[in-house]
Amino acid sequence: MLGQGVQDEVVRDPYGAIVRGDVASKKLAFIFTGDEFGESAGPILDELKAQRCKGSFFVTGKFLRDPKLKPAVRRMVEEGHYLGPHSDAHPLYCDWDSRDKSLVTEEFFTADLEKNLAALRVVNAMRQGTSAYFVAPYEWYNRDHVAWSRKAGVELVNFTPGSGSNRDYMREDHPKFVSSRQIRDDILAYEQKDPHGLNGFLLLLHVGTGRRDPFHTEFRALCEALTQRGYEFVRVDELLGAGSLKGRPRRHGEHGEKE
Repeated sequence: MLGQGVQDEVVRDPYGAIVRGDVASKKLAFIFTGDEFGESAGPILDELKAQRCKGSFFVTGKFLRDPKLKPAVRRMVEEGHYLGPHSDAHPLYCDWDSRDKSLVTEEFFTADLEKNLAALRVVNAMRQGTSAYFVAPYEWYNRDHVAWSRKAGVELVNFTPGSGSNRDYMREDHPKFVSSRQIRDDILAYEQKDPHGLNGFLLLLHVGTGRRDPFHTEFRALCEALTQRGYEFVRVDELLGAGSLKGRPRRHGEHGEKE
């Protein structure tokens, strides 16, 4: 079901998606997306356990059905992390150059999302009473997709732009490749630059990308640095359920990613 009360207490982007929680509190949520890759899931789960904190995982139906990834999915549920939808087949919802142009119909969108939700219920995720949040494939969507999500009973969220954390999907042959160490340093530098630090942040990382330099090798150092700066890591439903900002749109600019 939709998160109760979140509509009046969060920051939304110009398309209506939630992109940040309460900036008055030093809490942030790690949101991890997964589709065809999952090699970082184990190390990430190990570090979250060591930090005694919870993360939020948004995975596709493809991810859930992969036999190699079932142990990681089981851990996500059993260890109390948030496990939510990321679409079933990871389709591109709208044109990269003309964002208002939808590439899928509402019927296709809803059927694909429902298939993902059904696969989540099979693994005992999305239990009764859990607020339903959804990260769109490629983190690329428009107002139609936000509205269709709500009609399907889920609230579309996206990462808080600015830190550059989402660049961890770029492999070594990508023209904009950035090392994991540099991504970590950039996140910490942005924390110093933003007037609110990383308060209320939805910090996006990936559970696998096929990189030879996966970000999970820097995840412990990132967690330790942020803990030293006073941050608490919480599930997305806890972060967004406790926000104090009114849901006024803020223009953060284009922030999707071409995976």
